[in-house]
Amino acid sequence: MKVRYFAWVRERVGRAEEEVDPPIEVASVADLIAFLSRRDEGYAAAFAQPNVIRAALDRHHVEHSASLAGAREVAFFPPMTGG
Repeated sequence: MKVRYFAWVRERVGRAEEEVDPPIEVASVADLIAFLSRRDEGYAAAFAQPNVIRAALDRHHVEHSASLAGAREVAFFPPMTGG
């Protein structure tokens, strides 16, 4: 699946996107966050406070409990403010 990173999540991870093939036990967005955060220090920093990270599956905002089954793209981004 394609994983995309935005704003400071991208800066900490060090890339805008990548292809990821998580193990079968990574079934939810929360599981993917935990899996990615174990990769290296950049990922750990990006996902240090997972409760503030927003996620989208195939361009639809989802909760961290959402299943990854059938998803082609996961996007992670920080909370947004607007004006």
